[in-house]
Amino acid sequence: MSFNFETYYDNLPLWKAELLLLRKICISCELKEELKWKAPCFTFDGKNILILHAFKEYCGIGFFKGVLIEDKKGILVFPGENSKHSKILKFKSLEDILSIEDEIRTFIFEAIDTEKKGLKVIPENTEIELPEELKEVFKENSTFSQAFSALSPGKKRGYILYFAGAKQSQTKLDRIYKMMGRIQLGKGLQDCTCGLSKKMPRCDGSHKFI
Repeated sequence: MSFNFETYYDNLPLWKAELLLLRKICISCELKEELKWKAPCFTFDGKNILILHAFKEYCGIGFFKGVLIEDKKGILVFPGENSKHSKILKFKSLEDILSIEDEIRTFIFEAIDTEKKGLKVIPENTEIELPEELKEVFKENSTFSQAFSALSPGKKRGYILYFAGAKQSQTKLDRIYKMMGRIQLGKGLQDCTCGLSKKMPRCDGSHKFI
């Protein structure tokens, strides 16, 4: 028997209107609503993307891999001092949500893209070894090697995690060659390349409507 989310939201003692708005935004981003940890959790292809929170002081959206989302305004915060992976957006009114609705959608699409690429959270102080396939491509293509070296540490890290995330050697090579043009343009893994994004330099999904 499927869980009745309508009843769940109707019976909320706090933040009903705010959570219903957040739910609407999440569903509009093609996420699937499921009940996990006694709260609405939104997934994409079976992968956890975010969860809705309702606390006494605030309600919010918790991104499971929030540390991988670029947040130039600093509006994503760690839910606790010991949190390492997840980050949360806190709200205390409908106006709080409506004022950054575009940013919320951008964060959601970036979180979805993170799962599509198979990116994993690795502590910042962990040294990441270059995949052997990437080393070989560097030897064959000095121009590409120089372009990669010119990237910022954050952009390099994102690509290395993406390449290393593939299980098969050929898949790693396919990912490297697919991203070669983007890297030579100095773009990061999540950066816009179509020129249509309203959230430059980040991709906001505008290319899907071309």
